Amino acid sequence: MKKRKLGKTGIEVSEVSLGTWQVGGRWGEPFNEANAEAILHKAIDDGINFIDTADVYGDGLSEKMVGQVVRSRSERIYVATKCGRKLTPHNNQNYTTEALRKFVEDSLKNSGLETLDLIQLHCPPTEVYKRPEIFGLFDRLKEEGKIQHMGVSVEEVDEALQAIQFDNVTTVQIIFNMFRHKPVEQFFPEAAKRNIGIIVRVPLASGMLTGLYSKETTFGKADHRHFNRNGAMFDKGETFSGVDYRTGLEAVEEIRELFPGRENLAPVALRWVLMFDEVSCVIPGASSERQLTSNIGAASEPAFTVAQMASVSKIYDGRIRELVHHLW
Repeated sequence: MKKRKLGKTGIEVSEVSLGTWQVGGRWGEPFNEANAEAILHKAIDDGINFIDTADVYGDGLSEKMVGQVVRSRSERIYVATKCGRKLTPHNNQNYTTEALRKFVEDSLKNSGLETLDLIQLHCPPTEVYKRPEIFGLFDRLKEEGKIQHMGVSVEEVDEALQAIQFDNVTTVQIIFNMFRHKPVEQFFPEAAKRNIGIIVRVPLASGMLTGLYSKETTFGKADHRHFNRNGAMFDKGETFSGVDYRTGLEAVEEIRELFPGRENLAPVALRWVLMFDEVSCVIPGASSERQLTSNIGAASEPAFTVAQMASVSKIYDGRIRELVHHLW
């Protein structure tokens, strides 16, 4: 597994790493401890050394499983978690240093880790990015040895640009994929100037970019791909990257024509993300060992040709840009 530097943290991370939203429960399906453990161990066996979780994934089950597996291994595995989404309501007023400190301490207890390699604000309201006291808290937590580095997970490019004005922000986790090109145009250059690590989430547009969905595909009622297409529970950009289902399917079919004979496009879609040198790592989730193997395959995919990159951009410009570019 190739490694890339995670910005000014100096950490070398596997370019294909692991997101663990599904590990805490499979997007509406019950939590399966044996399956979660198997996925995590296989990820490490196959060279992944960076695992991203959050305190809200499975209401702490993901953090617990990640910590349990990491503590059982001899390899150096870097753990990133996130905090803030437990606030109810999730608004600017409820973001206090006291609340965030407790979340960090709870994550330490939940994972059983002595320190958190990376703690990230979990898509906070836009107003929070302009509050120095919130970011200052993480300097104190670092001095106390509870965290090593601080970053943010964002919904919008403008939020990312605001966050990196704070010197202690070392990483930004952002949605970037074949359906989301805005970050490379407006955020990546600034991130490079400031040596910010870029962690790419939702790289498969909630599975849409695998090419394995169709008009007949159904999702369970507890699955966000069923209930959140219009943002009923959280930002709709988290679900299929904000692209309506029909348009997404049509765009994927155009992408498929660029790679004839490929049924599963997941490794191709992830390789597209890795074509950008500014990206530190991509963190697709996996609900099974089979999906994990598919995702890791991106590391051995051949580089895109200039013509293929141009064709993906043309598909985005023709079908997607007008729908999403101005929103995130």
